Amino acid sequence: MKTRQQDTGSDQPLIDENAVSGSLSDKEFDKGKLKEVLAKALDLQGLDSDDIAFLFTLNDPEHLEKLFSTARQVKEEIYGSRLVIFAPLYVSNLCTNECLYCAFRAGNDKITRRALTQDEIVEETRSLIEEGHKRILLVAGESYPNNDFRYVLNSIDSIYKTKSGHGEIRRINVNVAPLELHQFQELKAAGIGTYQLFQETYHRETYRKMHIRGPKSDYQWRLEGMDRAMEAGIDDVGVGVLFGLQDWRFEVLALMQHIGHLEKKFGVGPHTISVPRLEPATGSLVAGNPPVAVSDLDFKKIVAILRLAVPYTGIIMSTRESPLMRRETLALGVSQISAGSRTSPGGYCNDEGESGQFSLGDHRSLNEVINDVMEMGYIPSFCTGCYRLGRTGLDFMDMAKPGLIKLHCQPNALLTLKEYLIDFADEETALLGNKLIERECKRIPDKKRKRATAKNLKKIEDGSRDLYF
Repeated sequence: MKTRQQDTGSDQPLIDENAVSGSLSDKEFDKGKLKEVLAKALDLQGLDSDDIAFLFTLNDPEHLEKLFSTARQVKEEIYGSRLVIFAPLYVSNLCTNECLYCAFRAGNDKITRRALTQDEIVEETRSLIEEGHKRILLVAGESYPNNDFRYVLNSIDSIYKTKSGHGEIRRINVNVAPLELHQFQELKAAGIGTYQLFQETYHRETYRKMHIRGPKSDYQWRLEGMDRAMEAGIDDVGVGVLFGLQDWRFEVLALMQHIGHLEKKFGVGPHTISVPRLEPATGSLVAGNPPVAVSDLDFKKIVAILRLAVPYTGIIMSTRESPLMRRETLALGVSQISAGSRTSPGGYCNDEGESGQFSLGDHRSLNEVINDVMEMGYIPSFCTGCYRLGRTGLDFMDMAKPGLIKLHCQPNALLTLKEYLIDFADEETALLGNKLIERECKRIPDKKRKRATAKNLKKIEDGSRDLYF
């Protein structure tokens, strides 16, 4: 296994900043080029750095609408109308890092520090289950009680073991600090879904200025975290950028270099990309005044361009954004959203006050979000079937690229929605949801799968749960 010092001292930088700068230079709009790039995107083969940098130049409303329209077509072709729903569960805000944009930074004395006990984690999990959640993103700061990583493994075990009525958590994704290879292997053995790790910014000098102390100040160790995770057998990983720290155009191109590296080395890129924008955070001047703020229009461009550049990769939108922005980006490429979120340890059982990691833009409950997305025509999905049937990594992509994954995703989304409507929804949401299920069942193209879906929906009405293809 590589040592940490060897990783840090690499002479071959994974991110080539000169190449990024070269891609950004001297790009001018050309109508023929726009037609060519968008036609290439519609073939669902992705885009290269030159294509992406060209799309950055679009500012005319007519040209932007062509970009957004193409993104809508690509998303519909791959994902259909399903929208995956999850919630973050913060188990600890203990941290040894001094990241200037984060409320959890070690020097911030304006928040209350705590690491939940396993009993408290069970109570938080039960609260999420009783709202209707089936998928959780476990989040922790870069420090654990007694400096023991087993705290994370025990937390995963506690979450999976918690039941309430018909409810349970069927999949745990994990967002924790980069680990040693053997720790990633332990994480894999614990039965996680996706391992999520954001570089925050790929710009080395900006990274140095933003991460002034602690383990996270090691740029290369964090950057190579995904390599160690995949070497450990975790084949679904999630990357991301915290937009607002550096020029968003640089970040997107550097992100694509990272994705290209993973594809070349492991044969498959990330399962998801997250696109958080810097939001105010208690005790952080940087968070309230982003060094390179991203406008709403540019943010929508980011989502649309990523959808075209990596068409088979999920895009995650958190509750940092307002309900309006979340609605607008669903059609542009977003395929997963959090709902009813809290960003502090214990936040689901108690008022989190000023102890959240960042300010939320969407304070609605899960039921309100479900209602809203169904009114827009989307199918809220709590499905975890792929992970439990081994359709991950290369296997997932082998089904996604020829369009076969929709044969599973659309029916499975309807089955999990039916469970939610029976077990957790209010009367208005149940009425709306059942109409949506009836309509969408008719749209399942495969007759055999359509009949099987109808049969399983009836089983759920009769009391069965956790049915999937």
